[in-house]
Amino acid sequence: MRRRATFLQRVHVDGILLLLLLTLAVGSLLILYSASGKNLDVVMKQATSFGLGLVGMLIIAQFEPRFMARWVPLAYAGGVALLVAVDVMGHTAMGATRWINIPGVIRFQPSELMKIIMPATIAWYFSNRSLPPKFKHICISAAMILVPFVLILIQPDLGTSLLIITSGGFVLFMAGLKWRWVIGAVAALVPVAIGFWMFVMHQYQKQRVLTFLNPESDPLGSGWNIIQSKAAIGSGGVFGKGWLQGTQSHLDFLPESHTDFIIAVLAEEFGLVGVCLLLLVYMLLIARGLVITVQAQTLFGKLLAGALTMTFFVYVFVNIGMVSGLLPVVGVPLPFISFGGTSLVTLLAGFGILMSIHTHRKWMT
Repeated sequence: MRRRATFLQRVHVDGILLLLLLTLAVGSLLILYSASGKNLDVVMKQATSFGLGLVGMLIIAQFEPRFMARWVPLAYAGGVALLVAVDVMGHTAMGATRWINIPGVIRFQPSELMKIIMPATIAWYFSNRSLPPKFKHICISAAMILVPFVLILIQPDLGTSLLIITSGGFVLFMAGLKWRWVIGAVAALVPVAIGFWMFVMHQYQKQRVLTFLNPESDPLGSGWNIIQSKAAIGSGGVFGKGWLQGTQSHLDFLPESHTDFIIAVLAEEFGLVGVCLLLLVYMLLIARGLVITVQAQTLFGKLLAGALTMTFFVYVFVNIGMVSGLLPVVGVPLPFISFGGTSLVTLLAGFGILMSIHTHRKWMT
């Protein structure tokens, strides 16, 4: 016997996800105001991006997953074409060519779109095939992952390229990849890492790894960011110094305080309690995503929901790990907190897909 859907289910909105995302939105604007040196323009741009992202999220949630699946191949082709366009005529900033800039219209980062398109493509590919995947299908999916990975890597953007390959890898794993392939991939990491170090990584990327291993070797140079970040986190103590009372960011000791290192500002001003509250919200979002994954009624929805949820977890883990000195700095922003329009809209689009997967179900007693 069918039961009637609630109002939120009829409009294809997951109330739990929406409440958690709005909580992050409010917290982000408060932290960003302090981290940006009380710059209202930065806060207004972030608020505008949140608004556009929320509208996009609600619109995406209205489309059924099977409708989205039909357009995935075209989205993949378009995403790869945009990455090629970045290489040909992209906008260069801070030594990297990662943006497409249409003067007076929009400036965006196509690699951010691939964080959704990539897992959706691999989920679409496996949704009509028998599982566990055969060797031929593994090779084809690996090729589809490697194309955008390489295009993003040469921008150069090591952090995003690793997230892209991770998001596709999660789908492969959930599709039932045999353990001997998983173990083989893990064993291959050592020679692959050596090859990356010798032939792929730029000098500044190598310096980040060396700084991670010993930041005190160059405290006034490459080690400055991580040393000041640790100082900010440690000085906050349990309850923090109070909103707008941080010294590391307001006295310009902490670079990139409103982007990659914003959690150091949060830790300094709100202390361990503030960081734990943020982590709690993140954990609830991830838990909700896993529940949606388990309850998904189609293979495409299950694979995509799981990959999006785990990629979000990697986002959080990598940013906090690099800011606290547990991982090398790879330029991954803190989801929903760091300043950045394209990243924010893309993340919200991903949660719109999760809402669609969860609400376009047959409601049974």
